[in-house]
Amino acid sequence: MNVLKLAWRNLWRNKRRTLITVASIFFGVIFSSLMGSSQEGSYSKMIDNVVKFYSGFMQVQNEEYWDNKTINNTFVPDSSLYRTLEKYEGVTMTVPRLEDFALASYEDNTRGAIILGIEPLAEQALTAIADKISQGNYLSPNDQGVIIGEGLGHSLNLTVGDTLVLLGQGYHGVSAAGKYPVRGFIKHFNPEFNKRVVYMELSQCQSFYTATDHLTSLVLMVKDNDKMKQLLPRLKQDIASPLTVISWEEMFPTMLQQIESDRTTALITKVILYIVIGFGIFGTIMMMMAERKHEFGVMVAIGMQKTRLALVVVVETILIGFVGVVTGLVGSFPVVAYFFFNPIPISGKGGEWIESLGFEPYLFFAWEPKVFFYQMLAVFCMTLFIAMVPLIKLLRFKEINALKD
Repeated sequence: MNVLKLAWRNLWRNKRRTLITVASIFFGVIFSSLMGSSQEGSYSKMIDNVVKFYSGFMQVQNEEYWDNKTINNTFVPDSSLYRTLEKYEGVTMTVPRLEDFALASYEDNTRGAIILGIEPLAEQALTAIADKISQGNYLSPNDQGVIIGEGLGHSLNLTVGDTLVLLGQGYHGVSAAGKYPVRGFIKHFNPEFNKRVVYMELSQCQSFYTATDHLTSLVLMVKDNDKMKQLLPRLKQDIASPLTVISWEEMFPTMLQQIESDRTTALITKVILYIVIGFGIFGTIMMMMAERKHEFGVMVAIGMQKTRLALVVVVETILIGFVGVVTGLVGSFPVVAYFFFNPIPISGKGGEWIESLGFEPYLFFAWEPKVFFYQMLAVFCMTLFIAMVPLIKLLRFKEINALKD
């Protein structure tokens, strides 16, 4: 306790030096927290765009389907599959889909289209698709109409109420053809999807492809990505061949690689920031050691043990780091909170480019405990490492040389 009290008093003998050091750590923690929040926020939004607008966190599929997406690689879910899924409390939602391709035609215009058979209420709970209807109405249960992407509607010169003709190949080579009234248009966030998608009520889609009760996927939703990683190995083990469970990471490996690559780049930037903070702390400690060299010599000469003196100086360094880290943590809360609730819009060519990739043109921020904890831990560990410098110097200290200066 005496060592702690002595170290604390020593810090405030030179308030200016102490405050400068604390301020460097304070702003370092804020900047690194803001950087980490921006990084994680961007990744979370990318994952949300994939997970909540299309794929879900996981999907149950025929094990042949993802490599060969044909209507013949579908499956019929039975009661045992649903019983298996019900055992997992972490699975919050199951959404059935039937997906394939067809030609969409109106008058003299024809385009290739992705046909998505959905249960309207379940799909709305997953993707909030009804909120993206720009014209007309959303599908109702057992609806015999379709809703289509705005881009596809413009290509075909369709309006709400027109009849869309679909031509394709059904289950086991059966011809698939049908006429469906257009109930509405959807403005999908993904431009390519917007130009090709046709949503149809699931039973109507199964009838169109002559694939009664068949599904291409059963979408599984969980709380978050961490929960998915926890449940995925168990689900893969419990759901046997010819079915399998595939995660969004397996479905979109390019995006996962992009995230991992960006993490590496961001880590380099953070290391540079930490080095700047570290040199600020190190410089202050070395300046303190030089200024107090005579003082240290006197204290050792009158009988103070070098180990005890070194301990006091080490505690001083740790206290500076602790105060800087704690104040930086407190200061980072309102800064990150502001940007979390007010994402930064990206305008101009950059915003257009981001939209063309299918993402919203904003810089998003995350509000996660790990964003703050990791920055605190990194800066504090660096301070502990720097505290070893005065420890070594004082253990090798020659008081005679110090008293001569």
